Amino acid sequence: MVAEKLLQAAHVAPEIFELRPDYRALLLIVEGIPQGPSDETSEKVLQAAESHVKEMVAGTPITEFPHIAAWREAYKGFGAKPNKTRNSLEALTRRAENGLPRINRLTDIYNGISVKYQIPFGGEDLDKYDGSAFLLRATGKESFQTFSGGEPQTELATAGEPIWCDNTGITCRRWNWRQGPRTALTDDTTRVLFILDALKPLSDDTLIQAADELVALLKSLSPEVQTSRRLIGPST
Repeated sequence: MVAEKLLQAAHVAPEIFELRPDYRALLLIVEGIPQGPSDETSEKVLQAAESHVKEMVAGTPITEFPHIAAWREAYKGFGAKPNKTRNSLEALTRRAENGLPRINRLTDIYNGISVKYQIPFGGEDLDKYDGSAFLLRATGKESFQTFSGGEPQTELATAGEPIWCDNTGITCRRWNWRQGPRTALTDDTTRVLFILDALKPLSDDTLIQAADELVALLKSLSPEVQTSRRLIGPST
């Protein structure tokens, strides 16, 4: 299968594990997803995530949530300032207090599960992706295509920051901070590469449980949905 070949060719560079020996990435490919905008299914997922965060913040500051705290330390490790550059999990969790964004069905679903399980998620449109995913530390010469104020803009990655890439270039900067628009999910997306990033104290069991819930939700949309996955860690 094409999906299996893409997963087996995906890799994480050794310098990432030197930076964080506890890092793991669960790569999940989902195909045959029916097209569609935000709907009742995605709304329920978002509402459940919002309620979950409101319960959590009642007793603990967001910066002290275990996985968020771990990612803040990881960002410091490559020179980023976590108060200025927030990982996707922390950014979403903060937004959940007042309401998560409604973007499209696929993005809404994985954002909701990201917040519920406290795991940074990435979602890449495989029809716009070039080859297999790989994670490495930037040299500082890699360009990143994005938008600022609605206008196209090119940035350079900062030397040392972890960057997810495909054969064309960067797909996400600073591990899980900002995804590029080239591979972003839309209402028309039917094939997705989901990337779930984990550090201790998050367990492999929780990582797999989050992926299982995502798969179950997407399979409930259509019997045509097919999935493949691979867990990458220091020993793989």
